[in-house]
Amino acid sequence: MADILDKFKIEGPSFIAQCVILLVVFAVLNKFAFGPVMQLLLERRQRIEDAEANFAQSKANLANAEGQAREVVEAANAKAAGMIKEATEVAAATAEKKRQEAIAEAASIIAKGREATVIERDQVFATLKRDFGRLVVETTGKVTGKVLSPDDHARINQEAVTQISR
Repeated sequence: MADILDKFKIEGPSFIAQCVILLVVFAVLNKFAFGPVMQLLLERRQRIEDAEANFAQSKANLANAEGQAREVVEAANAKAAGMIKEATEVAAATAEKKRQEAIAEAASIIAKGREATVIERDQVFATLKRDFGRLVVETTGKVTGKVLSPDDHARINQEAVTQISR
């Protein structure tokens, strides 16, 4: 082995000193250079994993929120359909009520018209009977040539009215 050491010109104390220096440099680099870099890489890896977990959680929350929004929209649509149906029923009931009121009002108007017609007819007949009776009395008085008494007027008027009423 001494031949190999001489051949490569390796001296023992110098070799040991270089090994010690190498170990010291390795220890210093490991403590002050590689250690913080490795810690930084580990922290970065942890942040990336946390971000991925947050992304997955956000994705699940988004899917949940979309499902809830869909349920709310469906419930609102169902409620709106119910309100439309109710409004349609109320409108139909109101229309029927108004139609019945219009029919009742029309019947009332027709009844009042008939009553007015009957009253007017009775008034016209009364006027006609009175005028006819007066004409009959005047004509009878002119034909007979005598002045009729109030009793004659009443009797002739009554007979004329009786004849007309038949």
